[in-house]
Amino acid sequence: MSKPLHSYKTYPEVKLQQQQLLRKNVIDAACLLLLEEGPESVTVRRVAQKLSCSTKIIYSIFGSKDGLANEMYMDGCRLLAETFQQVPDTAKVLDDLTAISWSYWQFAQLHSGYYKMMFGGALSDFKPDEKSLEGTTTALFRIQQTVIRAIEQGELEDNDPLLVVQMLWSALHGVIHLYFAGHFSELSMAQEVYAFTLNKTLSALKTSSFQS
Repeated sequence: MSKPLHSYKTYPEVKLQQQQLLRKNVIDAACLLLLEEGPESVTVRRVAQKLSCSTKIIYSIFGSKDGLANEMYMDGCRLLAETFQQVPDTAKVLDDLTAISWSYWQFAQLHSGYYKMMFGGALSDFKPDEKSLEGTTTALFRIQQTVIRAIEQGELEDNDPLLVVQMLWSALHGVIHLYFAGHFSELSMAQEVYAFTLNKTLSALKTSSFQS
C-alpha cells in the first residue's frame, strides 16, 4: 500500500508543538542574554523584549523568574554532562580523572555565564529546585563512574565514591570561584593553583601503594 501524499496533525498536537517551540525559544533567548550580557541581564522583562512578546506570556509558561532560571540551570547541566562525556576512557583511570577535572575548568571558562549562574550565585535569590539539583547529580555522574573505577582498580582508597566526588568538586570549585572573584592577578596563576589543588587532592585520595 502506498503512503498517503499528505499528512496532518490534530489541533491539540499543533498547539502542543507550538508551546514546546515557544518554551525553547524563551530558554534560548535567556541563555543568549546570559552569555552575551551576563547574569544581571536575565530578567523576565529583558527576555520578553528580546522575543518581542509580553512578560505575561513568559510568566504563563514558567510561572516565575525562578521557573525560567531552573530551566536554564538544567540546560547548563546538560552542557556540563556533554563536556564530561567528551573525555574518553583510557586504561589509565587516574589520567582520566585528571582529564575530566580539567574539562570542568574548560567548561567554567568557555561557559562562564552558565557556571556563575549554576555554582556562583550570579542570579540573586535563585535557589535551584529538586529537579535541577538532580540534574547536577546526573552531570557529575561521569566523575563518580571514574572514581568508582579507580577504587575498584585499587588506585584510590576505598571511600564512599560520592564523598570523593564532592571533595574533589569542592576543591576545584573553590579555585574557579576565587578566580572569577578576581583573587588571581592572571589566568596562568589560577591555572597553576588549579593544577596544584587537583594534584594534591588526588594524591591525598590515592592508596599508599600508588603514592608518588
